[in-house]
Amino acid sequence: MNHKEDYIYWRLAFFFISEQGYRIIQLFENQKELWLEKLENKKAPIVRLLRKDFDWSNAMQRDIEFTAANGEKVRKQLGRRELSIVNIYVSQFPPVDEYEFRLKHPFFFPQSNKTSVSSVLLSDGQFESGLNSLSTRLDMEVSFDIQDEYSEQDVNAQKKVTIDFAKQMAKKEKEIFTNGKPFFTYVFMIFQVAVFLLLELQGGSTNTSTLIKFGAKFNPYIYEGEWWRFITPIFLHIGFLHLAMNTLALYFLGPAVERIFGNIRFLVIYLFAGIAGVIASFIYSPNISAGASGAIFGCFGALLYFAMIYPKLFFRTMGPSVITVLVFNLIFGFTVSIVDNAGHLGGLAGGFLAAGIVHFPKKKRPILQLLFLLISAAIIYGSLFYGFRQSETGGNESSTMMLAQEYIKQENYEQAYDVLTKYAESNKPSAEVYFALSFIEIKLGELKEAKSHLLKVIELDPDLPEAYYNLALIYLEENDILNAKENAEKAVELRPNQQQYTELVQELNRLLPSSDAGE
Repeated sequence: MNHKEDYIYWRLAFFFISEQGYRIIQLFENQKELWLEKLENKKAPIVRLLRKDFDWSNAMQRDIEFTAANGEKVRKQLGRRELSIVNIYVSQFPPVDEYEFRLKHPFFFPQSNKTSVSSVLLSDGQFESGLNSLSTRLDMEVSFDIQDEYSEQDVNAQKKVTIDFAKQMAKKEKEIFTNGKPFFTYVFMIFQVAVFLLLELQGGSTNTSTLIKFGAKFNPYIYEGEWWRFITPIFLHIGFLHLAMNTLALYFLGPAVERIFGNIRFLVIYLFAGIAGVIASFIYSPNISAGASGAIFGCFGALLYFAMIYPKLFFRTMGPSVITVLVFNLIFGFTVSIVDNAGHLGGLAGGFLAAGIVHFPKKKRPILQLLFLLISAAIIYGSLFYGFRQSETGGNESSTMMLAQEYIKQENYEQAYDVLTKYAESNKPSAEVYFALSFIEIKLGELKEAKSHLLKVIELDPDLPEAYYNLALIYLEENDILNAKENAEKAVELRPNQQQYTELVQELNRLLPSSDAGE
């Protein structure tokens, strides 16, 4: 008995699986129907193989309609906008009646018009023409030697080779998720909890001075050369809620990335993304910042790189949930003002680029990896150049004030004064800068300069009661009671509930002669 058609059926299956990278998505019980998809090519059509003998063409038409309906279900499962199916019939003989017109044009699933079925018939005497037609439909050469006769042993041998190869591919696919057991994920979780406890013992994780002392991102110190502040913020957290959210996010994301990329690659991705997030925050945000958020968004970036290389595998497994959580976090970042969204986006980009540099274990892509490395180097260099260039052109007033206030807290008034003076010489300072200068000058006993700066403060912001109060104290020190009283009364007018201001007015009234005090 000749088993030619059965052999061709399995030989075709082997061609698609072994040579074209297709995988089995459906194998019916009788093993006469097989559905295949290509892992790494979204545009590649689904291939359906059917070993069946058709007597009449209307049976073929019913099967085409069934294929379209089943394909529509597959399209929805895969989340595809459109689905193209190449439907291959392997039959001993063609139908006895007219059938060619049924294969001439694709059949579209009528309810959605989004799933199309293009059918090809391979039958006795037409195998060569059928393979040519299939090659045209798939835009690839489909050809192999076909003998006149095949035994049942030939068929079984070909079937075994095909199924074994498919199992091996499935095994390799699973291996993508087993490149490493989570190790550094838990190391980072433990480390950031330990650092948080240390911060709490040393003054509190929400205390600005403590955060700066332990390495939070603080632009003025980075401008002065403390480059390690691009790394240390990754391990610091501001408050318990911040720590809890980031630790929980790392617990869910980290293991997946570490299993896919392996331990050392995960370490590179996490740290590179964290640093990239701090650099982005350094450029776009003058505020103090800390936290593992950039590195965690880097895990999202690494998974997006995985999606780029293995799109179908990604969307068939973790894709929908990863995309949903990422979109939610980005929306949250853009709508909540206290969130350092620059750091998040920098980390996301950093994780994607780092994943491209290290790629996957045992799957080297030298040209692609080199391209990612060059792009990453250019972006990092350009970002740092731009960020440090800001300090050379005067920096940011907010950063300058933060640095000055930090020096003031340390009672290092000379350095605070130098910082503010240098800024004022090359920029147009606000009332806040002049007020800070006057405060330092008072502390240093430079009352003349302090008075000059307070007058500038009032000129720029006439509704600042502290400026009038401090000016009143300077006039009092100069024994100019009338001017002191005038400024103290203005401070009371602007802030009548401030007891300190009221007491100063009362004291000045006592110092004035009775006639002047009553005026």
